[in-house]
Amino acid sequence: MMSSGEIRKKFLEFFKERRHTIVSSSSLIPDDPSVLLTTAGMQQFKRYYTGELDAIKDFGAPRVASIQKCFRTSDIDEVGDETHLTFFEMLGHFSFGDYFKKETIEWTYELLTKVFDVPKERISATVFEGDAAVPFDKESFLNWSKLLPQERVRKGPRKDNFWGPAGAEGPCGACNEVYVDDTEVATLVFMEYYCRSGKTLEPLAKKGVDVGWGFERLVRVVQNAPTIFETDLFAPITRSIIEIVGDKPIQKIRIITDHLKAATFLVGDGIEPSNTDRGYVLRRLIRRAMVMHYKFIGAGIDAAFYIRPVKEIVNIYKGVEQYKGLAEKEKYILEVIRKETEKFSKTLGRGLKELEKMVELSGRQAFDLYQSFGLPPEVAYEFKPFSWEEFNTAKEEHTKVSMVGAEKKFGGHGLALNTGELKVPIGESRILDGLAVGTGSEEEIQKVTRLHTATHLLQKALREVLGNEIRQMGSDVTPERTRFDFSFSRKMTPEELQKVEEIVNQKIKEDLPVQFIELPKAEAEKTGALFFFKEKYPEKVKVYYIGDSFETAWSKEFCGGPHVSRTGEIGKFKITKEEAVGAGVRRIRAIVE
Repeated sequence: MMSSGEIRKKFLEFFKERRHTIVSSSSLIPDDPSVLLTTAGMQQFKRYYTGELDAIKDFGAPRVASIQKCFRTSDIDEVGDETHLTFFEMLGHFSFGDYFKKETIEWTYELLTKVFDVPKERISATVFEGDAAVPFDKESFLNWSKLLPQERVRKGPRKDNFWGPAGAEGPCGACNEVYVDDTEVATLVFMEYYCRSGKTLEPLAKKGVDVGWGFERLVRVVQNAPTIFETDLFAPITRSIIEIVGDKPIQKIRIITDHLKAATFLVGDGIEPSNTDRGYVLRRLIRRAMVMHYKFIGAGIDAAFYIRPVKEIVNIYKGVEQYKGLAEKEKYILEVIRKETEKFSKTLGRGLKELEKMVELSGRQAFDLYQSFGLPPEVAYEFKPFSWEEFNTAKEEHTKVSMVGAEKKFGGHGLALNTGELKVPIGESRILDGLAVGTGSEEEIQKVTRLHTATHLLQKALREVLGNEIRQMGSDVTPERTRFDFSFSRKMTPEELQKVEEIVNQKIKEDLPVQFIELPKAEAEKTGALFFFKEKYPEKVKVYYIGDSFETAWSKEFCGGPHVSRTGEIGKFKITKEEAVGAGVRRIRAIVE
């Protein structure tokens, strides 16, 4: 039997022989701010399809291949069947203005039949049937028809045979789906268009190819396993659970296996449990695995249930070149999951005691359980389904009450703003973008303006010192200080903090002009200007830039203001604190003097 390691090796060797540069997997924390986690192998190559980056310059060739870590929550309710997962690997090969449909289809067929020994009688493919916006993919149909009988080359609709974009906008195109028996093993995307945020399609200057192979599904096919969970990628993990709790119900054991594997890789990439964003995804996976363990397997609340499976996961991947760092982080991964399971076991115990008293569960009661006992609604739903509409109504009512309280609490006390435009006249009080905005003197507004511009300098300086993967996760400015949250997996060193502070003060000393231009949002994004991925921007945005010209500016950001006219007005910048605030998120507090 061909092992998963051999399949990885044969795939990369196949494309290396065909002049592809082998590129390492990127992190599950994407460089693309439009998505929360890396969902596809092409994500790290997105800007090569648009022409913003040059593959020949960066990789030495217009074609690359990779094995990419991926994560998708869209299939979480299907996990436990024969093929669906949250964390998975994607084997990929990509062309940026080089080869196109003919070569791609021929190589796909050759890989399956000659490299992985799949009988051609088991292979079938689908192509895009066409619609009002994009024509029938005749070229793919004819190329597949040379390799397969026409009855095994089917035409499919847009929902199945048109891919992308990854995020709100980006490259996209018609795709082929390739099956072995009834299992989809590969998707061949032919990038021909750029999809704007308004869903309009524009032809790409250079056509591209994005092929993704579902690695776990391919391993199942090659190893002739009944499901992906019987392959060498999963069998040792499920076996470690079964040895403790028995083999029923097997679907729930598979869910635990999947969720713990996904959690292991998320923590390995620096994500920690929290109540927001990536941290919440991780928290939900760990807690859902605990619920399956408690309810469906009947093993009680064992906060240490994860230890043996996680050790097996690390053991499976320790010999894989792409993930050699995972084994080094085993102790850290176990510690992060330990803290979360121990914390949640108390909440789960209290909440379930209350839940057991109820014959039925309404949406309002589910919200009360969450508010009073911390029992997450998705956990309560696993035990007793309720109306989500009623739950959301209760939540909205609670939020309105909280907002009124916030207005009373903050009205007339200080001034806070995020990166939105400050439009509150002095002496008025209201809520702006979810933040309290109260009365403020002219002096306070000037102080906030200085700190706000300093925050732009801070973000740019952090990226220079820590790397361009740094992303804004939130900000808050008052007359007393600025607070800036950013994605980063560890505590900054004193030397790094000093360097950041020095860069900001150097830019203040240079007394650079602070200016803005207004651009359509899509055009502004292409300039490389930074923007906060959580923010909903209008179709026309202001881009503030710090420097003599927009083209040569040291810093560019989407922003509504307010700002100083020159950086020299800011004064001396001083970092007062750096701390952790959640899953892979750090916070800096700073003042100006």
